[in-house]
Amino acid sequence: MENVSPEILAKAKSWLSDQYDEETRNRVLYLIDNDPNELTESFYRILEFGTGGLRGIMGVGTNRMNIYTVAMATQGLANYIKKMFVDMKNPQIAIAYDCRNNSKEFAQITADVMTANGIKVFLFSALRPTPELSFAIRELKCQSGIVVTASHNPKEYNGYKVYWEDGGQIVAPHDKNIIAEVQKITDISMVKRKRNAKLIEMLDDNFDEIYLNRVMGLSLSPKLIKKHKNLSFVYTPIHGTGGQVMPKLFAKAGFKNFYPVEEQMITDGNFPTVVSPNPEEKAAMNMAIEKAKAMKADIVLATDPDADRVGLAVRDDNGDFILLNGNQTASILTYYILTRWDELGKLTGKEFIVKTIVTSDLLLKIAAKFNVKTYDVLTGFKYIADKILNKPEEQFICGGEESYGFLVGDFVRDKDAIITCFMLAEATAWAAEQGKTLYQLLKEIYKEFGVYREKLVSLTKKGISGIEEIKKMMLEFRMNPPKNLLGSRVIEIRDYKLGISKDIIFGIETVINLPKSDVLQFFTEDGIKVSVRPSGTEPKIKFYFGMNEPLESINELTGVEQELDDNLNQLAKLFTEPKEEKKEE
Repeated sequence: MENVSPEILAKAKSWLSDQYDEETRNRVLYLIDNDPNELTESFYRILEFGTGGLRGIMGVGTNRMNIYTVAMATQGLANYIKKMFVDMKNPQIAIAYDCRNNSKEFAQITADVMTANGIKVFLFSALRPTPELSFAIRELKCQSGIVVTASHNPKEYNGYKVYWEDGGQIVAPHDKNIIAEVQKITDISMVKRKRNAKLIEMLDDNFDEIYLNRVMGLSLSPKLIKKHKNLSFVYTPIHGTGGQVMPKLFAKAGFKNFYPVEEQMITDGNFPTVVSPNPEEKAAMNMAIEKAKAMKADIVLATDPDADRVGLAVRDDNGDFILLNGNQTASILTYYILTRWDELGKLTGKEFIVKTIVTSDLLLKIAAKFNVKTYDVLTGFKYIADKILNKPEEQFICGGEESYGFLVGDFVRDKDAIITCFMLAEATAWAAEQGKTLYQLLKEIYKEFGVYREKLVSLTKKGISGIEEIKKMMLEFRMNPPKNLLGSRVIEIRDYKLGISKDIIFGIETVINLPKSDVLQFFTEDGIKVSVRPSGTEPKIKFYFGMNEPLESINELTGVEQELDDNLNQLAKLFTEPKEEKKEE
């Protein structure tokens, strides 16, 4: 076959054996006869089991999400669990899944493989939020957990996130060790697939009640919720798992005016009402905002398909809805929660918050006001969970990341949109008690700590060529780092792949005490912060730009924001446009 290597063709033909179902075999035959490009993309490698699990486009082939690649990965994970818990007759694992196409099927094959290996499975009877899976691991004393989801990726994708017994996503050394076990499973014949039904226990609505009661226990202002129970909320799960539990939570809390977007309460992995099921994108929230206008709602809440990320829209001073980004939402929540902890006399000096290195430093400033320690971790909520696990002598209050993830309390060990929506509703009631909106509360935060503005630019680089292009871009930034940005001298460069921070002025290098990661950060003398990192879950390279300015008067906010945004746009062009022009040539 022209344009297809003999190795890839041989690998594809191996999928024509009777180990694979007829539909799969027919699809592979079609690709061999008609689509060399897709055949190559589907078989040129084995779908990588990364440090968090699997994620990829669904389809046939070794480089696609399907029941065979899922089964093989699960066998490797099962082998590792049995090695780590060798004295347990039946180690335990919890399995959940989201709304995506094939998610239920992937969850079932995962349960089959686990039980065939003598591992007891707690399987959710229907789709449920990722954070509820994290909670289940700890609540049911499981040794591991899996949720079948591709989070907010496009509809073509699915995935599979792995958790350990602390309820957090796997980190070192388990991540690399599991990868090694998965890589040993080189053929579907090595997988045990005969389900042992006696080792499966279903989790239903009764388990939701246990989880939601714990969420309610986080409340810091229950009397204010009761007093302001007539606040109005519009909510969309964007066809995903949040629709299973969010209405129950708001009813339990006592809020009287909770309006779901009915069209988007329908479970559908094709996400028919949106281009992308990502609450970071305005288009995904358009239907909810339109309903909020009609219902005269106070705020709009949106959760992504597996309900671990939150989109928030609030009314500005003109009554119009504006979208807040993940940094702004995290800042409001951190300010509210730490203020209430202080007012309630709960702060002892041993508390901490956590944020990722690309998240706004405004959170650090807020925490410092209350003498609460802030820990910076690598991008990925698993590192926040790991920090909670490894600081047992201190108390975790809350933590967040710019990519719309936040967590309050430690009974869940992943970002939790259910908790976050509840706390945002309570913060709305707290602000209302002071005669303010959440937007006015944010303005007061800016007045006290300065205006922090950020911009994220993602460049998508698909396929084999895209992987190589991203590697070349990172190499270029390392070999030829910028010396100044917008006229401001670069004074520090942090290379997390090398684990070194370099003071440019004095030439001093210090060790970064974080795991190695392919991330670069540039800091200037005027407070500009630029972070560059390839995505770990998508074929993208991401650029994070941040700046801040003091705010003398709230009346000056619009002008300061515009000035910062203009500068951020210029920064973005410096880092991204030349690369695109070079590509076009």
